[in-house]
Amino acid sequence: MAGEPLTTAAPDHRGWAAAPAAVRVAVIYLAARLVTTAFLIAVAAIASPASRIGANGSIGSVALAWDAQWYWFVALNGYPTELPLTDAGAVAENGWAFMPLYAYLAALVGAPFGAWGVGAVIVSLVAGYLACLVLYRLLRERQDTATATWAVVFFAAGPLAALFQVGYAESLFLLWLFLALWCVARRRFAWLYLLIPLMGYTRPGVLAFALFLGLYGIARFVTRSRDPLRAVEVVHIVALGALATVVGFSWQVIAGIATGDMGAYLATELAWRRNWIGDAGAHFIPFEGFVLAAGFWFGQWGMPAVVGYITLALAVLGVAALLLFEPHVKRLGVEIRLWIASYLVYLLAVFFPQSSIFRLLVPLAPAWGAAAMPRSTLWRGGVLVACLIGQWFWILNMYGLEQTFWRIP
Repeated sequence: MAGEPLTTAAPDHRGWAAAPAAVRVAVIYLAARLVTTAFLIAVAAIASPASRIGANGSIGSVALAWDAQWYWFVALNGYPTELPLTDAGAVAENGWAFMPLYAYLAALVGAPFGAWGVGAVIVSLVAGYLACLVLYRLLRERQDTATATWAVVFFAAGPLAALFQVGYAESLFLLWLFLALWCVARRRFAWLYLLIPLMGYTRPGVLAFALFLGLYGIARFVTRSRDPLRAVEVVHIVALGALATVVGFSWQVIAGIATGDMGAYLATELAWRRNWIGDAGAHFIPFEGFVLAAGFWFGQWGMPAVVGYITLALAVLGVAALLLFEPHVKRLGVEIRLWIASYLVYLLAVFFPQSSIFRLLVPLAPAWGAAAMPRSTLWRGGVLVACLIGQWFWILNMYGLEQTFWRIP
């Protein structure tokens, strides 16, 4: 055997695969942002005079449209101590619907530039990159490098990817959320005492995390024979669930104390529902929103309300079956599956579905890991193309076309 190598040659680890994850994610994120920028510029150039940004718009006017105006107003003026009322005497739309952290952080970052909007875009862009990086780390807990990388590609270039470049709080919320899920997956619970308040005061949704922690605790208890549940972990899970619940309801208390009306926050949220259903009730009832919407939207489409109710029930059962039995989803791991279930239950309980539903579904982004699992290049390329088509369609409709009641991001 003389002359033959004693060992097999080491594989070549140079190039893309050898680059640090932070670099690979940065390249993906930058490429995605360039595509989104091109879409935003194109839509601004062709925008209808009746669109949200009007004719002769710019990428800046897109970045500061819609909810960005509310965050800017909060940063400039704070929150009202007296609730504004409509001519009919109902509570009108106001700043209490928007949590403070993003608004004030954008003001801080934008201060050297003398422009809140610059700070808002910087915060969204930076938080978006960090969210992509943490999502990669979260998925790598159970998936291979290629799957986690493709999931980040789909996330960074997804249908709602414009949120990474506009004055919305989603990027920052997703960063806190992915960090929190990663901490749970790695059993590093102490960090959650910081992350839960950050989530809670960035945008609504921390109550879904409280539900997630409760379900996670139950799952860990049930499987304790093969995955030991230490006493210190029980204490953390219970305490963190309580903290998330307190934080989730605290904004209602703060709004109530500031305005003298303990129903101020819920009344404010219901003000937006009246844009679709003018006779929406004066009091919030859990799970009512989806039921009302099923009848409303199917009525708009010329179908009986009962068809909407049946469709809603079938959709709920279908999603439950997907989470329980779909093999790619099951491989995401218990933490991600329980988060998806918890967040969907939360949306069912609090939201009135309309065009904003697509934006409200963005916290389900870890599910991109399931879409990335099939190794077929054709499949992954097709998903990416669908993401880009969806992104163009969303930007065009929300910013470039004539405003209607179903074109609100």
